[in-house]
Amino acid sequence: MEDHVVNAKIRNVAIVGTGLIGASWAAQYLASGFDVIATDPAPDAEAKLRKWVDEAWELLQGVALASGASRDRLTFSADLKAAVSKADFVQESVPERLVLKAKVFAQMDEVAPPETILASSASGITMDAIQSSCKYHPERCVIGHPFNPPHIIPLVEVAGGAKTSERVIEEAMSFYASIGKKPIRLRKAVPGHVGNRLQAALYREILYLIQQGVVSVEDADIAVSYGLGLRWGVMGPSLQWHLAGGAGGIQQFVKQFMEGFAGLMKRLEMPDVTAGLMQTIIDGVLKEANGQSVEQLADAENKIVLELLAMRAKVGTTLP
Repeated sequence: MEDHVVNAKIRNVAIVGTGLIGASWAAQYLASGFDVIATDPAPDAEAKLRKWVDEAWELLQGVALASGASRDRLTFSADLKAAVSKADFVQESVPERLVLKAKVFAQMDEVAPPETILASSASGITMDAIQSSCKYHPERCVIGHPFNPPHIIPLVEVAGGAKTSERVIEEAMSFYASIGKKPIRLRKAVPGHVGNRLQAALYREILYLIQQGVVSVEDADIAVSYGLGLRWGVMGPSLQWHLAGGAGGIQQFVKQFMEGFAGLMKRLEMPDVTAGLMQTIIDGVLKEANGQSVEQLADAENKIVLELLAMRAKVGTTLP
């Protein structure tokens, strides 16, 4: 996490829904130096949230925290309306059910100050649907979809609905950037937004190659993490093609290679997602995990990702 300046207009952030995503967002905003009030109706929600934040804080202490960042700035309320009534920014992360999200947004819209931005972590529901029940200020409702876990991964996908104002979208983009995130603007609503669609496209081909007996589960993972993934962690695939074109850059790449790639794209096929294929994936993944728990693997990944991000910041690269 990069050192950053806290957004001057935003001091109090409300977290609505404190499951895995909401708890991670809470850690992010606390680390960014905000006062955070969280709300969730579950009877044991506060205890679970504080435990989760304590565990995340051990890792976050190893990176640059904003001035004044403290777990002591976390408060909890079981009353949703009380939690958002004084918030300058709201990050909603309730379960991915349209009826529930629309209901929660209608309640928040009723009591939150008019200038408060209401952001949803929704991964598959459009803002058009979510803001449909907001009677007062639907223009301040926006998608702010993170990549899991939000306190580690910088990407945030920002999208408005038909009633969302351009100003709110711009302010949300600016706010996320101010806390060290890498927001991208989605100008059209599509199922899965952008990141999940890219994951689906790549994994479709991985499944096909495994099903055809070309590679094992382990070798497919190696191909991504020790080949493509290393480059993509520095610059995206389109900018990579600029390098692949040599001195002629992207123009030379398009001239020399794109016809071949377009032909290959046309030959890509959909795998037959059978129970047998899924069992092959399960067996391969468990072999790779080699007895390590999901928590152990996630902790290791989080540490490495933070180290990579710190290295990028230290180098001071001008790459996007």
